[in-house]
Amino acid sequence: MFEIGWFSAKLFFKGKLLRDPIFFVQQIVIGTGIGSFLLVSLAQTKMPFWLPIVISSLVTGAVMPFLLKDFKMK
Repeated sequence: MFEIGWFSAKLFFKGKLLRDPIFFVQQIVIGTGIGSFLLVSLAQTKMPFWLPIVISSLVTGAVMPFLLKDFKMK
């Protein structure tokens, strides 16, 4: 398991892991933006602060597979 992770990390840093790194970064930024917006907007309400964190984390985790469904590796 460690060997696979190490091999993937080496390919990533050499620039040979991702087929289209701009698309990958774009999708990650969109997902992070959705989660951040949701966290900030829910934190403005009167609910306890741990609840917006849990909700925004769940939504961000649910959105990421849809954003990265067309992600291709070399």
